[in-house]
Amino acid sequence: MTKYGPKAQKKISRVMHEYGQGKLKSGGSGKKVSSQKQAVAIAISEARKNGYKTPSRS
Repeated sequence: MTKYGPKAQKKISRVMHEYGQGKLKSGGSGKKVSSQKQAVAIAISEARKNGYKTPSRS
């Protein structure tokens, strides 16, 4: 069984592409994201907001 659904995987892929291009901004301050872990957290958060299949928060 996969952890993430196909739509969530696509969302994470798109956000990570933005991060690689240097175009990903954080929500509150609007500063450029510098950490890969932070980029993944943003991607998963966006996927949850859209209702895609993601693991529940621990």
